[in-house]
Amino acid sequence: MSKFQHAPSREEIPALESLGVQLHPDTITYINDPQALATALGGSGFLELFKNPLVLAAAVSACLGGLLFGFDQGIVSIVLTMKQFLTQFPETDKTVTSAAGLNKGVMTALLELGAFLGAIQAGFLADKYSRKWAIGFGMLWFVAGSILQAAAYQFAQLVVGRFIGGIGIGILSSCAPMYISEISPPNIRGALLVLEAWTIVFGIVVMFYITYATRNMIGDWAFRLPFTIQMAPCVLLAAALWRLPYSPRWLAFKGRDEESLTSLMTLRRLPASDPRVQAEWIAIRAEAVRNREVAVEAHPNLQGDSFGQQIKLEAATWADMFKPKFFRKTQIGIMLMFFQQFVGINALIYYSPTLFETLGLDSEMQITLSGILNIVQLGAVTVAFFVTDRVGRKPILIYGAIGMTISHVVVAGMIGRYQHNWPAYPSQAKAGVAFIFIFMVTYGFGWAPIPWSMPAEVHDSAHRAKGVAITTCSNWFNNFIIGLITPPMIQSISYGTFIFFGAFAAMSLVYTIFFVPETRGRTLEQMDEIFGTHASQENAIATQEIFAIICGVAQNDTRGDVEDKKVRDIHQEYTVTA
Repeated sequence: MSKFQHAPSREEIPALESLGVQLHPDTITYINDPQALATALGGSGFLELFKNPLVLAAAVSACLGGLLFGFDQGIVSIVLTMKQFLTQFPETDKTVTSAAGLNKGVMTALLELGAFLGAIQAGFLADKYSRKWAIGFGMLWFVAGSILQAAAYQFAQLVVGRFIGGIGIGILSSCAPMYISEISPPNIRGALLVLEAWTIVFGIVVMFYITYATRNMIGDWAFRLPFTIQMAPCVLLAAALWRLPYSPRWLAFKGRDEESLTSLMTLRRLPASDPRVQAEWIAIRAEAVRNREVAVEAHPNLQGDSFGQQIKLEAATWADMFKPKFFRKTQIGIMLMFFQQFVGINALIYYSPTLFETLGLDSEMQITLSGILNIVQLGAVTVAFFVTDRVGRKPILIYGAIGMTISHVVVAGMIGRYQHNWPAYPSQAKAGVAFIFIFMVTYGFGWAPIPWSMPAEVHDSAHRAKGVAITTCSNWFNNFIIGLITPPMIQSISYGTFIFFGAFAAMSLVYTIFFVPETRGRTLEQMDEIFGTHASQENAIATQEIFAIICGVAQNDTRGDVEDKKVRDIHQEYTVTA
């Protein structure tokens, strides 16, 4: 156990020998060439995901938040049409009360509001208690909320249960990308990060059809059973949580360097003498030291290990993200998540049966097409998994925005023109349905995964965690608004709902063209060229200096001068002792 509660300063960095590590001569080569390190650790193909079962299992476990949120969407889209549910909760039945639309919105949106509050506290919990125990904390919130929902006999209890469960989903969804990025080898990190978006859609599909199967059960178990089943993954996570490794980066962040090395060896299944493990571990330690330096330089009067000082520092570092120096990067995550929600995706998922009703479809066809709609989105997100790095981020967002705008305009036109007599216009109804599916394809291909992944690319290492956290908060807050306003909109303005979302889809096109950078093929340091800042360059120089201190070599040795006498001495010493 380290004597520190945080990464050490440069002057306090322990020597490798004191930690029982002898520097391998190839380590410096890998430090100098991260791409060579990634290549040495393995390929980047799909099958590489299965070559390290522990990392894959840990990543899947971390994505529980996305899966659970998908479960909720899959449940709600059907239960809001169930007679058993409407009988138990007449507040959501439009034949009973004119406020049914608003009550449906409140019921749906309270989960997102809880998730927003959970996302806010997730960063502090993950830094204070570790990534994996923050995941466990979120799991407990979700289980408590699910029990309240499954046992609810009053509308107020149902709403409270959704709010509490939402807090858990917010914590889980924020910690997942953080934990995955910190345990994954660099050669498959990008692929594993896509799991968050994929598991959301997968959860929607699975729970939709579970609820589809229970909808004809007699009595209120038709909806209580799905609310109960959604807790099942938590049982699996609870069993796995004890065996999940701590994040090596969190351990280094806490100054626990030896434990960090042990965790990394477990994750990579390689010994401490392996130069790949050494290079990655040294990079992790250097990043932790540098991030500590950045925090001290920015807020020298807020350093301390007391709980009060940590809370103040947490608030100050959040505020830093909105200062002019960083805001251009911060706003990308905020705005991408804003448009991700305001183009109407979750309105379609939550209320697709109701929207299909406006196109004149019978109740059975409404539910059937809603299920197919979710499968189509899952297919689109899966395709994006393979092509995003080849095509680029910005083109996919642009084409997606164009496709979504056209789809909304066509559907709005069909409903506005023909809703008074759909039986006389079956072809127009089919055209409206077709363009809802086109919307789902164009959304799933780009606007589903990219807003989750791009914020992690544009921020430098010292600010990436906060940048991702703010992005997640934006997602849940905008999700809350959409969940609240959509049912009254559908009930009151019908086709105007599609015009509303179509207008935001058009604005997302304008925003993408003028404000979203292309990050494909760019290194972190090259982001400065886009944003006109020097934070990444400054961090790169400082990190090289820290590399040299950790390795105990001259600074130019860590920049590739492998013929330097000091490096040859390391090689000779290693050969003799080995």
